[in-house]
Amino acid sequence: MAERLTIGEFSRITHLSVRAPRRYHERGLLVPAEVDPATGYRYYAPAQARPALTIRRLRELDLPLPDLRRFLEAESAGEGATGHGAAQQIVAAHLRRLEDRLGRTQRAVQALQELLDPQAQRAVSPEVLPPQRVLAVSLDVPPGAELSWYDAAMRDLDTAAGRRPVLPPGGRYEHTIFTEGQGRATVYLPAEPPLPPGAPDAVRELHLPQRTAAVATHCGPHDDLDLTYAAVGTFAARDGLRSADLVEEVYLVGPRDTDQPDRWRTLVAWLLASDNAQSSAQRQRRRDSTTMRRLDIHAYDGPTVLVRRPTVQNEGGVRLPRGRTPPS
Repeated sequence: MAERLTIGEFSRITHLSVRAPRRYHERGLLVPAEVDPATGYRYYAPAQARPALTIRRLRELDLPLPDLRRFLEAESAGEGATGHGAAQQIVAAHLRRLEDRLGRTQRAVQALQELLDPQAQRAVSPEVLPPQRVLAVSLDVPPGAELSWYDAAMRDLDTAAGRRPVLPPGGRYEHTIFTEGQGRATVYLPAEPPLPPGAPDAVRELHLPQRTAAVATHCGPHDDLDLTYAAVGTFAARDGLRSADLVEEVYLVGPRDTDQPDRWRTLVAWLLASDNAQSSAQRQRRRDSTTMRRLDIHAYDGPTVLVRRPTVQNEGGVRLPRGRTPPS
């Protein structure tokens, strides 16, 4: 008769509690090698120690029960695409989710530390964004929509732009997109007309007028983009500047440029009502004896950078719901 272990002996060699193997059995995760039909006692084979410990580790890592069952079924199938390889893919996918969660947790901790530090302030300045010609897709974002609308808009814009060199993409969004999850959005690519033949029907030419804004450059992924929004919004409110109905973003460096979120740079422009321009400039002169500057988003054959210069005629160009990664 093959060697068998009582549940107590099995517990000692695995350091599992006596209750753990019972739970694993009840959930269909680890079936005992033998169950005495008269007494109901469970007996385990020594070879079951390793699967039991694997189950414990995966449960400690919060692998959902359905995934754990699929993992165990794949492991029991042996080698091959439906066996060990499939089991490894299940674990690898879960580890990627854990790494993403860890990254979000780390960024949340960093954001909290910044909020708790009274000396931590994000740099904001009043700027004038110059007039600009763009190819644009405008749409009404419905409640609860995922970012598929942004993906679709960018695909249409890329098709229309073709091989023409363009400055970084941007978007103009109603505040309600962030506060209520719905509203009007315009996604754009800076490009000179004319609109090429065969361009998608959703794409149109658009002229963005000169506009005044409280501007900050957000560094890194968008998990804490709300801190940058709070900085530009507070700047405007503190100076008594009346806000427009839109915010504008320019994705200076994003997934289109690098797969490293820490290198992303997003220009956030809290657009101001046109009657604020003169008073904002006067406040800025009183603060630092400088005039308001025009904002030049300058692209070259390399990483996209933001350059602030004295008044120029070059055309320049500007988040999506917090916690969402902008599509490539």
